[in-house]
Amino acid sequence: VFAGINGSAIENFSCVIYNIVLMNCTWQAGRGAPADTQYFLYWKNSREDNQMECELYIKDENDRNIGCTFQNVSIGTEEAYFLVNGSSKDSLIQFYDEYIDLYKIEILTAPLNVTAHCARDSAGCIIMWHPPLTSHVEKEKCFQYEISIQNK
Repeated sequence: VFAGINGSAIENFSCVIYNIVLMNCTWQAGRGAPADTQYFLYWKNSREDNQMECELYIKDENDRNIGCTFQNVSIGTEEAYFLVNGSSKDSLIQFYDEYIDLYKIEILTAPLNVTAHCARDSAGCIIMWHPPLTSHVEKEKCFQYEISIQNK
C-alpha cells in the first residue's frame, strides 16, 4: 500500500559505482511533495546484510537530501535493495524502492599499463594493456576492448 500524498515519492532515482568502491545515488523530490519534505536513503547489498542508511547526503539549495555517496561498496552476486522514504511535518510521504544489479551500474576504470611499440620501418604496432580494476570481474575474457588509432 502506497500511503502518502500522490506524487510525494522521489523521482529519477539512479546510482553509479566508480573508482571500484564509491557509489553515488541521486534523485529528485516528488512533484507533489510538501516543501518541508526530507528524504532518507537505505540500502542492502544482499539478503544477509544489514540495511544501511546513507552517511553522506548530497543536498540541494533548500537543504533537502537529493543524493548520497557511499564508500567501500562491494559488488555482490545478488541484487541490492534500495529504499528512499520521506518525512514531512504535515503529511505522509510515499516511499520509493528498487532492486538493482550493482555490476550493471559500475563505470569501469580505464585499462592499466597501456603500452604501444611501433617499428619505424614497419606498418604495424603492438599495443598491450592490463584489464581495468574491478571488484567483481575475475576473468579477463569477460572484457571487450575497442582501440581507436589516430594518425597525427
